[in-house]
Amino acid sequence: MTGLAKAVVVIPTYNERENIGRLVGEIENLRLDLDILFVDDNSPDGTGEFAEAIARTNPAVRVLRRPAKEGLGRAYKAGLLEALERGYEVILQMDADLSHDPATLPVLLAKIGEYDAVFGSRYYRGVRVFNWSFKRLLLSKLSNEFIRIGLRISSTDTTTAFKAFRRPVLEIVDVRRLKGKYNAFLIELVYFVVKGGFKTAEIPFTFRERESGESKMRPAVALESLFTVLKLRFCASRKLKAIRRRRAQV
Repeated sequence: MTGLAKAVVVIPTYNERENIGRLVGEIENLRLDLDILFVDDNSPDGTGEFAEAIARTNPAVRVLRRPAKEGLGRAYKAGLLEALERGYEVILQMDADLSHDPATLPVLLAKIGEYDAVFGSRYYRGVRVFNWSFKRLLLSKLSNEFIRIGLRISSTDTTTAFKAFRRPVLEIVDVRRLKGKYNAFLIELVYFVVKGGFKTAEIPFTFRERESGESKMRPAVALESLFTVLKLRFCASRKLKAIRRRRAQV
């Protein structure tokens, strides 16, 4: 892993039994010395049990079981906090549905050696999305442009979860205080990292729609994201000042 400290990739799951075995295999074939932390929200299809079965024979795999489905953002939050509790110094995120290509993980790890946080982007210097309808692609692209302009940040793809962070970033931002239930959690996280003055970079990755399982996109996701942008733009100055103050003290 190019000399970096102990690292883990956090992967939330809900009804992803068909995907996680292949995902673990593809990650391990990269030989990155990277641990895997699945965060399962009591999947009815037995994903949690299957992940635990993998973990029993694979020391690089860990599983955090949660009692109920509370939204992707809260699953990521629980995973980040668990990774911090376990002492990891580099923490990555990715989805379990194989839309995030594991082949991008070495690029994230290489970049995090130079930056505090690295964000994967479907829209950085072009569009790299396959198997979406034009309507869905347009909605996603416009939503991310709205977030970028509304929050006055440079990030081109705030709502994708494919990201990497150094431990101090998550501690200074204080992930416990982020409130988002769905994509809003990702918006909050990127906003406070970027506006908090951390050194960040974007890298392009190719997004492919899931082959197995059902998409988790719901209207509530878009509504929460809209209100989160407005809240951050007009009501987050106190928290942002506290983050900048903590960062200056490190």
